[in-house]
Amino acid sequence: MSAPERNVALLVAYDGRPFHGWQRHPGRPTVQGAIEAALSEVLGGERLIEGSGRTDRGVHADGQVATTRIPADTDLQELGEALHARLAPDVHLRAIEDVASDVHARTSATGKTYRYEIFQGGELPAELELRVWHVKRSLAWKPMAEAAQHLVGTHDFATFAANAGFDRGSTVRTMHAARVEADGPRITVWLEADGFLYKMVRTVLRALA
Repeated sequence: MSAPERNVALLVAYDGRPFHGWQRHPGRPTVQGAIEAALSEVLGGERLIEGSGRTDRGVHADGQVATTRIPADTDLQELGEALHARLAPDVHLRAIEDVASDVHARTSATGKTYRYEIFQGGELPAELELRVWHVKRSLAWKPMAEAAQHLVGTHDFATFAANAGFDRGSTVRTMHAARVEADGPRITVWLEADGFLYKMVRTVLRALA
């Protein structure tokens, strides 16, 4: 008989530059792989997690949720401290807490927010290398902001999916908010939706720019 377990949610943040995206990939460093390795080292056995989304290579996260099952008698504070000590320097555990047994990071998610940074014109500052999209020409951010409003609402976003064969149940998504802000040479695009298709955010950005 297997030992009793309970379901927990992890809130993590990470710098995506050293990783080949979120999803585990044998032989390549990934965020999911780093967290699973730390969990397995602390708790023993194979420990798998499910993330709320699959970020691409180089994408960062301020707060991504993942769920996993752990032994029922695990002390969460001690687990959190042990993970902090073992996780890669670019991965941070912000919180860990118990959730209902049927909660799943991906299928239970009610919404996701992406922030995309663009640096326009001139020479890119060294500290922004691989952290923004560098566009050397000037962009008209106000028309971009107006165009983004047409994305708001429930639509079929199949046109913005990079891979037509990617596994998904539907290409219909509801965009709750889309806004574009500018601060000097930096443009920030915020997209909030109930979900996103494969590489949909990057495709939307290229269409707006």
